[in-house]
Amino acid sequence: MLQIFQITAPIFLLIGLGYAAAMSAVLNREQVRGIGAFVITFAMPALLIKTLGTSPIQQTLIPGYLLAYTLGSCVAFAAAFGVSRWLRGDDLSGSAINAMGMSVSNSGFIGYPLVAAAIGSPAVLGMAMGMLVENLLLIPLALVLAEAGKQRGGGGLTVLRMTFGRLLKNPVIIGIVIGLCVSLLDIEIPPLLLKPIDMLAGVSAPLALFVIGAGLFGMRARGVWIDAAWISAGKLIIHPLAVLCAFMLVPDVSPVMKAVGVLFACSPMMSIFPILGQRFGLEDRCSATLLVATVLSFFTISVALMFIHATPA
Repeated sequence: MLQIFQITAPIFLLIGLGYAAAMSAVLNREQVRGIGAFVITFAMPALLIKTLGTSPIQQTLIPGYLLAYTLGSCVAFAAAFGVSRWLRGDDLSGSAINAMGMSVSNSGFIGYPLVAAAIGSPAVLGMAMGMLVENLLLIPLALVLAEAGKQRGGGGLTVLRMTFGRLLKNPVIIGIVIGLCVSLLDIEIPPLLLKPIDMLAGVSAPLALFVIGAGLFGMRARGVWIDAAWISAGKLIIHPLAVLCAFMLVPDVSPVMKAVGVLFACSPMMSIFPILGQRFGLEDRCSATLLVATVLSFFTISVALMFIHATPA
């Protein structure tokens, strides 16, 4: 148990430090957004380029991992959509946003620091493959369904085209593509470039956790506890279990990478969840869900780590 605490405590202490900085007005919201933009635009792409670009392509894209993580995440997406649409009575837009919240992890800001602390270098590979699944499949699917429910914005094809257009400009996706190209072409990154890339990569995890904590300050549940509770439970329990079951069905994935995938699935939903929900009038629900899931993830992640450490390799 002490070993688990040594992994999780620094992560949530950094989140708490960010929360305290925002609460005490040491940093205002615009400054926090600036730090977040730095992480997304520079630090995280540098981390991906460094790791993917200095590893053989066979070790960076693992077909079995991609298949299992995609399958498990799609199961969680479908389960959330079904519960929301047919049991909770949500409209199509609300069901799609709920499904996205239950199946898309905060891979960069919480997942990577967590897995890096618990397992080490394979965390970057899991983050890269997870972000491909999330950004190229789950998020576009949810947004297209949500827009279809509102019947605006020129239809699903227009939304899909606009979504993929934005994704092609996403620095994280660009970092993944550059890293994979460098690996595929067997290009050696010159030391003059590798050193600043390495320096940027080193600050991505702590700054990401700090930004998450600062972003949580000021969030309120505002009477949507039931929705926040079941979506959070689905994200922190159903999603990891679905990914675990998918890994049991897919052969030739190492135990280490299975643990990586499950831990990424244990992370709460992405920090921009309330921003995406705002377009459909769901900002309060999404904010409350993000708050509840982030707080409860301390306990669910600890349980997952205990299970992983107790399981023979």
